[in-house]
Amino acid sequence: MRRIPAAMATQHPDNAAAPYWHKSDPFISTYQEIGEAVACFKDLGMGEYMWDWEGKHADAAVIDRLFSDYYDYFFKHQLARDKFLTFRIPNIWEEKGYNLLQAMTVILSAEDFGRDLQLANRPLFEIILPMTERAQQLINMQKLFHKLARFKSDEFTIDQTDNTDYLEIIPLVESVESQLAVGDLLDDYVRLHEQYFKKRPRYIRAFLACSDSSLSAGFLAGLIGNKLGLSRIYEFSRRSGIPVYPIAGSGSLLFRGGLAPDRIGRFIEELPGVRTVTVQSSFRYDHSKAAVKKAVAELERCLPAAKPRVIKAGTQKRLTAIAAEATKLYRWTLDDILPDMDPFFKLVPRRRDRRQHIGLLAYSRSMGEHSLPRAITFTAAFYSIGLPPEFIGLGRTLEGLKAEDLRLLRSEYKNMAADFERAGRFVNEANLAELAKGNPAWDAIRRDVELTESILGIKATAKTAAEKKHLKLSSQLIKTSAAAKGTGLINEMALLRRSLG
Repeated sequence: MRRIPAAMATQHPDNAAAPYWHKSDPFISTYQEIGEAVACFKDLGMGEYMWDWEGKHADAAVIDRLFSDYYDYFFKHQLARDKFLTFRIPNIWEEKGYNLLQAMTVILSAEDFGRDLQLANRPLFEIILPMTERAQQLINMQKLFHKLARFKSDEFTIDQTDNTDYLEIIPLVESVESQLAVGDLLDDYVRLHEQYFKKRPRYIRAFLACSDSSLSAGFLAGLIGNKLGLSRIYEFSRRSGIPVYPIAGSGSLLFRGGLAPDRIGRFIEELPGVRTVTVQSSFRYDHSKAAVKKAVAELERCLPAAKPRVIKAGTQKRLTAIAAEATKLYRWTLDDILPDMDPFFKLVPRRRDRRQHIGLLAYSRSMGEHSLPRAITFTAAFYSIGLPPEFIGLGRTLEGLKAEDLRLLRSEYKNMAADFERAGRFVNEANLAELAKGNPAWDAIRRDVELTESILGIKATAKTAAEKKHLKLSSQLIKTSAAAKGTGLINEMALLRRSLG
């Protein structure tokens, strides 16, 4: 059985500070990502690095460059044996598939290159399919690769050893609805896999998104989706006998999952059984190098040992009902305030070479009549105006719960009060009142904050000097009309909270 790394470094552009290896600028270009991957492996002890072809520019020469520039390191620490480079490919049902053929060709040529270098394994053997909704999508990707590998072997490398024609695949399940159905998806996948390949997968690394479930349904529903999805992955494993190694895609701020170097214990307590987590740019670059290296070692030690929890059917049903109500209130409220947020979304600085969310090469997400930005931009803008988006719809959801359901939620979400006390340190009540003057929908969010404070017994207020400075800067942000100044304020606040979004 191959090694399953606990820490997967990713290119998510959520860092506030410049990386330690490039201190002059927090922006990381496509051309710097080769060196970044090596730094994650060598300096920080990461076992895996996600090479992202989804919605962004990617260097197709990644394997050539790694072996050409760092041959001694990768001959000793071999890819697919000791270290892992995992492609996230485009979802051709959501995004134009121009990158897909290129990514698959790189995987095949990397095998040829690795064979010539006499490496133990083909360097690339596994891909992540984002926004997976149906098992047929997974099989279609594997079929495409199977056919392409056969074609290459038959037509282009006739006198050489045939390429391996099987590609392992990781379903990335993003929406709450999809996470609730992940068990059925895996059942269907195994059935289709057996039909086509005449065998079952040896294991499955199902991937649950934290950011996009929160973005589309609100934080509370997103967290419930993660918890129930994780439980259903392990239920599938019990039924099928196929080992599972779930992945969680978490950013540093609570809305995007809440995984930071100083919050590993909290994360494992809420999602026990996750075997790999995404260690995103903020985790790596908004804390000291020593703290990050220590945290990665803690992940490698603690994640494999955490015992998964399968939630009882009756509890799952009640949690699903809570998530449905939370989703309704979040979406209803957000739809009314998105026009007010659009100017702030536009001020959030870029950190990577990403394609725009609209146009020929991109995909987009929407809510009602409005387009949504990416989750990092969304989170950064809301935190910067003094409204952590975790609060949207939350207070009214809690108020509407029966006493026994509130007790159940507290029992299942053990860190709820502590999490919202921490997020509440970035609330700017004066800004919410000011926004409400132009749009009464903001009054509902002010009510959410008040109800959350009352029901959970917390106070949403800045405590540290950095949090108090953040409060002042957020007050300046909603009053400024100069774009450059606004972006500067967002940058400054990001540094104070140790994450862009």
